[in-house]
Amino acid sequence: MSTTIEQLSTRHLLGIKDLNENDIQLILDTAANFKEVLNRPIKKVPSLRDITIANVFFENSTRTRLSFELAEKRLSADTINFAASSSSVSKGETLIDTINNILAMKVDMIVMRHPYAGAGVFLSKHIDAQIVNAGDGAHEHPTQALLDSFSIRERFGDVAGRKVAIIGDILHSRVALSNILCLQKQGAEVMVCGPTTLIPKYIGSLGVKVEHNLRKALQWCDVANMLRIQLERQDIGYFPSLREYTMLYGLNKEILDSLDKEITIMHPGPINRGVEITSDVADSKHSIILEQVENGVAVRMAVLYLLAGQRG
Repeated sequence: MSTTIEQLSTRHLLGIKDLNENDIQLILDTAANFKEVLNRPIKKVPSLRDITIANVFFENSTRTRLSFELAEKRLSADTINFAASSSSVSKGETLIDTINNILAMKVDMIVMRHPYAGAGVFLSKHIDAQIVNAGDGAHEHPTQALLDSFSIRERFGDVAGRKVAIIGDILHSRVALSNILCLQKQGAEVMVCGPTTLIPKYIGSLGVKVEHNLRKALQWCDVANMLRIQLERQDIGYFPSLREYTMLYGLNKEILDSLDKEITIMHPGPINRGVEITSDVADSKHSIILEQVENGVAVRMAVLYLLAGQRG
């Protein structure tokens, strides 16, 4: 494929920390162009016709995996899908052996989700293929942060100057860290809100505000990003019960209507309806949750397209 005039400053997408503001804007601008393509009767472009992409998921995923698969198909790439649960990994094969076996089939790019933080960085030092991090442990989830920024930009016209509150299980969330870094690089103000036990100790060093009162956080922000409680990552009890968590940090229509301004509601999914957010909020005019899902395909198309332009 022909390379774009502008290029990303990085060969892989391992985390938002590796991107500069120009990279982020280039991805979002490219995604806007691809979103137009997705709204045409013929939704396919031949941009990655000669590229083979392997989706390698060592953790369960539905939305992210489907979104990447659809993005790859819309770009006309050849794709192979690999699920660790049904592979030789379950027989003890190492990560590098697994990936090298896939690369032996002449794969150009790997989209990888892995339960351990830094798995993508480790792999990038040992193989030639380009890597897109589709989530590594509780570390980063860069394409989610990019699609969240794209959705905010679409709603408000710009991310700069916006006040974004990330609410819930910050400690176990890869979405939170990627969002904080991505929003700050674009000039947004960020606040985290949740119980003390779910706010990591290092959070102050990232230059974000910390609030433990949900109503105060909502009154401050333009956008509230409601995170899912990551029960599968919790090895001890971080709060007494889901019921108590919902009483203190669950967002319902009554709270939303009590604010003296309108705010925009986001959620990375999957939603625990009735826990962090009620159905009447998730399905309300304040919510852009379905727009986030739609924008995910365009943003992932942009990432894959721009990275492919770095090959050679």
